[in-house]
Amino acid sequence: MRKLTFQKVSASAQNPKWGKMIERTEALYKKEEDIRTDFERDYTRILHSTAYRRLKDKTQVFFASQNDHVCTRIEHVNHVVSVSYTISTFLGLNAQLTNAIAIGHDLGHPPFGHAGESIISEIARTQIGENFWHEKNSLRFIDKIETLQDPNGKERNLNLTYAVRDGIISHCGEVDEIALTPRTEAIDLEDINEPNQYAPYTWEGCIVKIADKISYLGRDIEDALTLRILTTDQIKELRNIAYSVKVRLKQINNTALMHTFIIDLCKASNPCDGIRFSNQYLEFIEKLKEFNYNYIYIHPRLEPYKDFAGLIINSICKILFDMYCGNDTFNIINRSTKVYPTLMRTFREWLDKYSNTNKRHKIGNRFENKVLYKIESEKDYKQSIVDFIAGMTDSFATAAFHELISF
Repeated sequence: MRKLTFQKVSASAQNPKWGKMIERTEALYKKEEDIRTDFERDYTRILHSTAYRRLKDKTQVFFASQNDHVCTRIEHVNHVVSVSYTISTFLGLNAQLTNAIAIGHDLGHPPFGHAGESIISEIARTQIGENFWHEKNSLRFIDKIETLQDPNGKERNLNLTYAVRDGIISHCGEVDEIALTPRTEAIDLEDINEPNQYAPYTWEGCIVKIADKISYLGRDIEDALTLRILTTDQIKELRNIAYSVKVRLKQINNTALMHTFIIDLCKASNPCDGIRFSNQYLEFIEKLKEFNYNYIYIHPRLEPYKDFAGLIINSICKILFDMYCGNDTFNIINRSTKVYPTLMRTFREWLDKYSNTNKRHKIGNRFENKVLYKIESEKDYKQSIVDFIAGMTDSFATAAFHELISF
């Protein structure tokens, strides 16, 4: 039986925040006989985006491209969609909104997981003086980079609703708080300068934020067991964690952990106290998180992988940075396509689409998306490289690197 405790505060036309929730930067075209709601349209616009497709070849924690059973970024995203849907439906919140936030929450994650994020963050800080973190970059991708064709074949930005955009950038930060409650003010999302600076604007955004953590803790443990990187003593310690907080589980696996966290959250949450776990399960989740950090996320076997990711990303950055020569940059890139055909052709196409190049208006005059870079600006050019690499999959980045070292 559904609890529906949050039905009166859900994202609906009766909510005083509704007008802001469904607000878009500009009007979105309508299709004849479209039966979708605003949030359902956002969900499908993200689903059809190229950034979503690329998640299938981006690392979650373990770079294991030859192992079909290790979690990738797209699987993690789908877990978050599922967990968010279950919780929001039971509590009486808007599952269409949680679906849209959840499917888009990691669109800006760079290749090679959090190792890649750390490397690109350092490049962005030193080269263009900007903070980079994947939640902020997810907002950048859905606002400025990802496009879909309109009914006339014109490439236009996704133009999502405020509630979805807010939930995506606000999913950042660990859930160390006793409870999550939405903020009241509708801020300019571009003004968010650091992770976890603000709570989400909606209860649905709070659900996705906590569902993100529910989704990765158990799955990361399952992958560590699959890859046999945990010792016998560490597995015993994992079992003792549940015993120490008096959580009764027959097995410590992904499905058992997800289920028990979802049930506890649904029982403990209400509009007065917020989205929360019981004290017992909050302690449990904190101990599990500590276990994962101690034995999984900083495992010695991940160190060579971090070096590998750094070599690839920094090498690609350097070769592209060195191409800059003001208004002559395009000529240099074009000449380099003979040496690095895949990398340079793809980067040139990126610049054609997003910069103030004349070619943007010659390719069938189909680009109606935002112009992001002025090619005469070196900072803009470097920003284009950060964006370009952040959008890469693990395999494309690796293939591009192989071009750099092949003769």
